Amino acid sequence: MSSKGLPHKDSQFSKAAYRLSEMEHRYGKNVHILSNPFLLTHLAQLCSKETIQPRINELVTALYSSMLDIVVNQEFPTKPAAVETRMAEFHPEGFYQGPIIDAGVPVVSVNLARAGTVPSHICFSALNYFMDPHKTRQDHISIGRTTNEQHQVTGSQVSGHKIGGSAEGAIVLFPDPMGATGSTLCEAVDMYKKSHGKALKYIAMHCIVTPEYLKRVLGAHPDLVVYAIRLDRGLSPAKILDSVPGTFWDQEKGLNEKHYIVPGGGGFGEILNNAYV
Repeated sequence: MSSKGLPHKDSQFSKAAYRLSEMEHRYGKNVHILSNPFLLTHLAQLCSKETIQPRINELVTALYSSMLDIVVNQEFPTKPAAVETRMAEFHPEGFYQGPIIDAGVPVVSVNLARAGTVPSHICFSALNYFMDPHKTRQDHISIGRTTNEQHQVTGSQVSGHKIGGSAEGAIVLFPDPMGATGSTLCEAVDMYKKSHGKALKYIAMHCIVTPEYLKRVLGAHPDLVVYAIRLDRGLSPAKILDSVPGTFWDQEKGLNEKHYIVPGGGGFGEILNNAYV
C-alpha cells in the first residue's frame, strides 16, 4: 500500500494518449478530417437519395454518437482519479487509479436550428452521462441562410435564440451536419465571443465540410477547432483532386452555383424535418 492508503499505481495508467485517425491535409492544425471507414460508410448511406425518415435519424444518431466519442477523447481535459471498485471488498488492490475525463469542465452544445437540432440533442444527452449535468447545457439559435435572386448564399440571419448563460471557461460544441459556406457558423461563434465570456474551446462538429467553408471560418475565427467526417471538393479540376487537400486551397471547389455541397448530401435539414422549404 502507498503512503496515502492506496495500492501501488500501475504505470500503464500514468497517461492515456489518444491517437486520432485523420486524413492528411494542408488546412492547419485546427482542422481534423477523420479517417474512419465506419463513419464514411454511414455518411454515404446518409447522403443516398433513398434515405428518408425514419432511417435518417438513425444514421445521424450513429454518426454523432461516434464523433462525440472522438472529440471528447481528443479535446476534453482529463484528471487523475482513484476509484474504489466492487473488488475492493475482497482485495486492497481493488482500485482503478488512472485518468478520467474531467467532469467539472463546463460544456455547451449549441443547436443551430434546423439541421443541427438532432445532432445537438444527441451530444447534449450523451454529455450528461459523464460530465457534470449542472455544468452541461444546450443552447438554441434559430439561424438560416440569406440568399440573393440567384439562390446564392449572401450570409446568415438569426431570427431568435435562447442562450442559457455564460460560456466562460466552457467547451462550446457546434454539432451541425453541413459546413458549406461558413456564414452560419461564423455568426454563431461571433455571438458567443461578443456577449458570453471567453470559452475554453470552440469546436465545430460536421459530417461534411468544403474548402470554401474552411477558408471562411478559419479566416474569421482561427481558434476554432473543426472536426469533419468528410471533405467534399468534387467540383475541383482533376489536377486538384489528385493533390493533398489544402495544397491548392484557392483552386479547390466544393460548392455549386447555389452554394450546395458536391458530392454532399443535398440538404439534411429538409429531410430531417420533412420540410422542404
